[in-house]
Amino acid sequence: MPHLVIYYTPNLEADTDMAALCRTMADAMLTVKDEAGKPVFPTGGTRVLAYPAAHYAVADGSGDFAFCYFNVRMGRGRSAATQAAAGQTLTEAARGHFAPVLARRPVGLTLQIDEGPEVFDAKFGNLHDVFAKKAP
Repeated sequence: MPHLVIYYTPNLEADTDMAALCRTMADAMLTVKDEAGKPVFPTGGTRVLAYPAAHYAVADGSGDFAFCYFNVRMGRGRSAATQAAAGQTLTEAARGHFAPVLARRPVGLTLQIDEGPEVFDAKFGNLHDVFAKKAP
């Protein structure tokens, strides 16, 4: 269930490749390991989606300010240390991606991890099967 949803002001599209950001973030998610060395985010369950805001207001409106919000949803059961490691890994990936943009213009960036107390959680489809067959 590891999903990373990115909401951003569309004025960022001229400054950075949002599809590349999605790939960068997905790749970063796949590097995170727990204390036992096991992957935190299963390959078949890792999804990164980015959505431009149709309407937005950033700061006081005195400039062409931009914003990008990263929201990660993790299933319950991971330790605080694992959650923090995931947050640091993803923050560094986003920071690296946005470094050239931050050198040119003001951009607000927020990354948040939520752990969900799901009331219903159905997982179905065949995407996980593809990666189960590749496992050693």
